[in-house]
Amino acid sequence: MFLFKGEVNGTMAMLQLKKVHLERDEFELEEIAYALSEAKEEGKIKVFIVHQQQEPLTGMVMKMDANTKLIHIQNEAGDVYKVHFLDILEVLSAE
Repeated sequence: MFLFKGEVNGTMAMLQLKKVHLERDEFELEEIAYALSEAKEEGKIKVFIVHQQQEPLTGMVMKMDANTKLIHIQNEAGDVYKVHFLDILEVLSAE
């Protein structure tokens, strides 16, 4: 859940937004979890298809945080992207 606090027309307003994830079955989630674990162990560059992102994300899995369910992906330029596990649709080989 995200909170936005700001000024609208001279008055303070608070807007509450909820992040929506796709609904998928357990088998699909297990496949993605396995592919992410394998990608982290291999240390190879992979292509990640992410929900509501126009371009695929290319990089290596650096960390998988079980508490926040965030997958830390580092691209070739060294930038780290934190993607929620449920937003990852597919993990592909970069070759």
